[in-house]
Amino acid sequence: MKSFLALAYPLTYKYILFHKPYGVLCQFTGEEGDRTLSDFQLPKGVYAAGRLDKDSEGLLLLTDDGVLNQRITDPKSHKEKTYWAQVEGEPTIDMLKEFCSGVVIKGYKTKPAKAKVLEGFSYPARTPPIRERKHIPTTWLEIKLTEGKNRQVRRMCAAVGMPCLRLIRVGIGKASLGELKVGQWKEVSQKDLL
Repeated sequence: MKSFLALAYPLTYKYILFHKPYGVLCQFTGEEGDRTLSDFQLPKGVYAAGRLDKDSEGLLLLTDDGVLNQRITDPKSHKEKTYWAQVEGEPTIDMLKEFCSGVVIKGYKTKPAKAKVLEGFSYPARTPPIRERKHIPTTWLEIKLTEGKNRQVRRMCAAVGMPCLRLIRVGIGKASLGELKVGQWKEVSQKDLL
């Protein structure tokens, strides 16, 4: 028979990398008709370390390790997160420099981020497709930041004049989306994350 301590404090934790599809909530329950994490046969007892908006896609880390969850989500940890953002228009050098110096959103200046154009880049279309305007091109950017306020990347893009049409998180620290297809997940070890 297992001791109480072994039951209360597992010796091994689960670390799951999940490619969250568009339109899925980062929780296991929702209102009727909502798509949630419970639709993907994820292991029991894991929870999202951080969030992605319902209309964002990409890498989501799930774990039952509360200490690691705190380390990943605490803004003081400065854990770098990498995003690919499809924006409306063609960014200027000044727009990209604004990311590097910090963008003012509702009176708050974000921490400096990194932003660059992904030349010749494309990504498989999503369902439903993004809004496209016939005479306005779109551009893919790679954006790296160390904080994660609510809808921050989208708000930063809008503040510099490039509305964000699609947002995909591809990295959290050492962890990356890699070859995971939409809706797939895999278990990794803690050393793959830190």
